[in-house]
Amino acid sequence: MATMNFSVPEDVKKKFNKAFAGENKSRVIAQLMAQAVEDQSVQKRRNAAVDALLSRRRTKRPVTAREVRRARETGRP
Repeated sequence: MATMNFSVPEDVKKKFNKAFAGENKSRVIAQLMAQAVEDQSVQKRRNAAVDALLSRRRTKRPVTAREVRRARETGRP
């Protein structure tokens, strides 16, 4: 297992110790770090999806409400 050293504000440390009293604080921090990594990964995927949609939108011609309605009614584009 790796060891990390980092500084946090004293008030955050006190609140953390109070909130997680009696728990393995190394485990809690490791779980929080793992969640932060996952959150970052999800955010990157979201950003990529939005960029792809916006890129596609720039290359496609706009569709009128009438065309959308007609496609819905007929069940095809």
